[in-house]
Amino acid sequence: MLQDATTIRHYQKLTDSLVDLWNRGYRFDDLRLYVDGYITALRQTNTIEPYLVHRLEEELARFIYDPSNFEAVPQPQPETGYY
Repeated sequence: MLQDATTIRHYQKLTDSLVDLWNRGYRFDDLRLYVDGYITALRQTNTIEPYLVHRLEEELARFIYDPSNFEAVPQPQPETGYY
């Protein structure tokens, strides 16, 4: 479980981006490459502590491999206007 505020913000940004990429047609290999690049950038810039980067990477792996995160969300149907 992530507890650091900065790490949580990175997690939220990444998970939102992953769902967006999935909805645009990218698949698991592409998502994994995206996460790998982001994690590498975090490590290079020392934005957050290395142990937090590792925990973030573990949580993102769980997110990616949980199929319920990428299920199509049903869109609400517009009202027909009869009351």
